[in-house]
Amino acid sequence: MAYLVKPGDLADPLTAPVPVDESLPRTAVIGAGPSGIAAAKALHAAGIPFDCFERGSEIGGNWLLDNPNGQSACYETLEINTSGPRMAFSDFPMPADYPPYPRHDLVHAYFERYVDHFNVRRTITFNTSVEEVSRDDDGGWLVRTAGPAGEATGRYDAVLVANGHHWDPQWPDPGYPGTFDGEQIHAHSYRSGAQLEGKDVVVVGAGNSAMDIAVEGSFRANNVALSIRRGQWVLRKSFLGKPSDQVALPGWMPWWVTGLRLRMGALTSGPLRRYGLPVPAHKPGQSHPVQSDSIRARIAAGKVTVHPGIERFEGREVVFVDGTRAPADLLVWATGYKVSFPFFDPSLVSAKSNDLPLWKRTVHPDLPGLYFIGLVQPVGAVMPVAEAQASWVAEILSGRCALPPAHDIRVRMERDHRRNKRQFYASPRHTMEVDFDRYLWDLGRERRRGRRQAGSGLVPAEAPGTSLQHPAVAWK
Repeated sequence: MAYLVKPGDLADPLTAPVPVDESLPRTAVIGAGPSGIAAAKALHAAGIPFDCFERGSEIGGNWLLDNPNGQSACYETLEINTSGPRMAFSDFPMPADYPPYPRHDLVHAYFERYVDHFNVRRTITFNTSVEEVSRDDDGGWLVRTAGPAGEATGRYDAVLVANGHHWDPQWPDPGYPGTFDGEQIHAHSYRSGAQLEGKDVVVVGAGNSAMDIAVEGSFRANNVALSIRRGQWVLRKSFLGKPSDQVALPGWMPWWVTGLRLRMGALTSGPLRRYGLPVPAHKPGQSHPVQSDSIRARIAAGKVTVHPGIERFEGREVVFVDGTRAPADLLVWATGYKVSFPFFDPSLVSAKSNDLPLWKRTVHPDLPGLYFIGLVQPVGAVMPVAEAQASWVAEILSGRCALPPAHDIRVRMERDHRRNKRQFYASPRHTMEVDFDRYLWDLGRERRRGRRQAGSGLVPAEAPGTSLQHPAVAWK
């Protein structure tokens, strides 16, 4: 099957070099996954001088199986959980003949076409890791990198962090009592069903990866036990033959209205208790959605058994809190990820319990010139969110959009934080959670406000390139 984009589907490619305005803040982008390439494209289109550093030799981040950067959690059966049209960048639709939920290889091919269409690949420095990011005495940023030619340090007015948040595995802490004599891996190290072949497998977790691994194991493993400590709403990807997420409501509506789609999805997906899946204490829409079209059928067929949380280990047996047991040659911990920034001194930037307070999940309230792209867990796909964030930051850096005063940023950030706490139940999993449609609508409103402020002359146009005095980098 050929996955070709029709000529009339896309905007004109940026085939000619975009003139770089050296008076604009010099910027560093960390990472060339989906968020990083969105950032590079936005800066490139705005003529902002920048360097994009990628640890590996390829773009695509988590969507490239066995990515040379060593940080991808991609596995053979991985496909997107958001339908293609809802995942695609706004100015580069996915090919019309892609399936509703494309596999990882098709998603990666889409990203490859994206960077070539917009002439972004040449702006990326590959095989170069960012070792340290620190403040200099003038309020700028020093970025130390290591690459084929050795180490180098560059000075930048702004840094866009796009290193992803699904690469640093979260293991149980503290561990469970007893001794386990089998093999243990984190879901981050899972690649294919061959790792499960003929084994007694226990999968721990209730997220999308846990469901995918349990389903694959039901065809390949000797036994599969699925340990779920806290219930989640497990939704089907399709409704009446169409992607269920295509039913969307305007972002300006309150979250309890936009959450109706998820509640409808929960009702039409089928009861959980009938399959031994624990019924969540929260309502649909109050947690990150879990999707699986197959888990109910595999449970009903007796190929996956559902258990509560683990109590202890006894050799090659797992004992659960209800007293039931399961044999285990292999434990797969699908227990999520830590939000990590190894290039920052923790005293400067750290995410305690996965929580890094940011305004609009983008702007650091205390460090002018530091922005985060894609550090968000939307009820939907991250790509359009990262694109909107990157476009906003490009407007800020080029002086076309103004940031509010620091006090206003903190007040608005706290207001957003309270709203999200009301919508999602408290857990490290939801520290970055946002409602997809509401977030994009709200960020669009903020960008329009910032453009009006920049055009009003209320923000003094200091000499470009002077770090903290530049209106695109500083706020007071």
